[in-house]
Amino acid sequence: MVGHTEIAKFQGNKKGAISVTYDDGIVNQLTIAKPIMDSLGLPATFYIITGKVEGSGTGKFIGRDPQEIIAETAQIKTDPSNFFERASLIAYTGTSEAEDYHARAGSLFEQGKIAEAHALIDEGYAKIRQGTMKDTDDVVFHNNVEDTTTWEQYKSYFAQGHEIASHTVTHPRLAALDEVNMLYELEQSKADLLKFIGPESIFSAEGPYGTENERVMEYAHKIYPALRNRMPEPWLEEINRGSKMNPGESSKEYVQWQRGPVSRIDINQMKAWVDTVMTHDNNWLVLVFHGVENLGWEPKTRPELVEYFSYMKANEQDLWIATFRDVTKYLRERKATQVSAEVEKDLITLTLSSDLDPSVYAVPLTLKTYISADWKSVQFLQNEENTVLEIENDEKGSFVMYEARPGRGAISLKKGP
Repeated sequence: MVGHTEIAKFQGNKKGAISVTYDDGIVNQLTIAKPIMDSLGLPATFYIITGKVEGSGTGKFIGRDPQEIIAETAQIKTDPSNFFERASLIAYTGTSEAEDYHARAGSLFEQGKIAEAHALIDEGYAKIRQGTMKDTDDVVFHNNVEDTTTWEQYKSYFAQGHEIASHTVTHPRLAALDEVNMLYELEQSKADLLKFIGPESIFSAEGPYGTENERVMEYAHKIYPALRNRMPEPWLEEINRGSKMNPGESSKEYVQWQRGPVSRIDINQMKAWVDTVMTHDNNWLVLVFHGVENLGWEPKTRPELVEYFSYMKANEQDLWIATFRDVTKYLRERKATQVSAEVEKDLITLTLSSDLDPSVYAVPLTLKTYISADWKSVQFLQNEENTVLEIENDEKGSFVMYEARPGRGAISLKKGP
């Protein structure tokens, strides 16, 4: 048994994990929700619409002359051969009503209502040709004029331990875009995040409207290592926001359980989600927030957030509260890492081996190694790290728990005096 080493399911050997995520880069998330989390030492993931941030690549239509496309709509009905091009262009014809046609047509398309989506695009272009499409002056939540956060501010939030990640350039219905415009939304957002924040900001992303469209996922998974939309792994059960599946029903090693704390969900229900994580040993609760206080879609109030995040903090002994990026990396590292041990009288040498890129997958793993019963103290060494570990006991014997980074060289556990 001496030298036997296990990798904890979650960092810190916690019962489960929680990732608090925010969509759309709404300013109140950053001026109200973030300070609450900062005061409790809790990190968050902010999926931002990069085209809103000054200095970024902005939204645009890429393709043929728009007037040529508009003229064609008078002669040729929308069908599968031209839907993506037309749905891509319509949002850029100059009015907020036209943008709404794009969003509604994309929604119908994703629901499998193809004929209805085509008909809606035809209706929209008829209004454009007739000059009756209106600029309604409605400011939709993801384009709110109050959202003036700068890249300098986002970089400082990243330095404070938060994840800043992609929610595309303009928040379109990706499933309704043609290839060139979909790739622009995904790749330009990634390029700006890399330029202004750095490589840690281009690991995870979230396609708008929680899309799970297979065509979109095929493109997006080639650009981002992880998507909150879908994360297909054989060992992971995905229960997304629309699912009524109970996380206890799954037999998989991990369950990613997404819930949306929208306005109509009361604080007791939200706390019950946290309680559920603590009653299992394999749950990763991913919370998806949008509006905060009086701004954004389905907003939660400041008092609710204070109470909720304080409840999480009070149960931190059982919960690993971390960014979406870091939990994803930990789970993948754990599944990909093999541990080998060489045991001598007063020394255990451990080697972690994995085929993952150590420059990307460097979240510390929590290890549990059994030691000889006659060891009274244990010294941990890895590279320049040197720590004295606490000895614990269970039914199998004496052990130590510690964190080690993959790709950082061999681990030495030495018997102390």
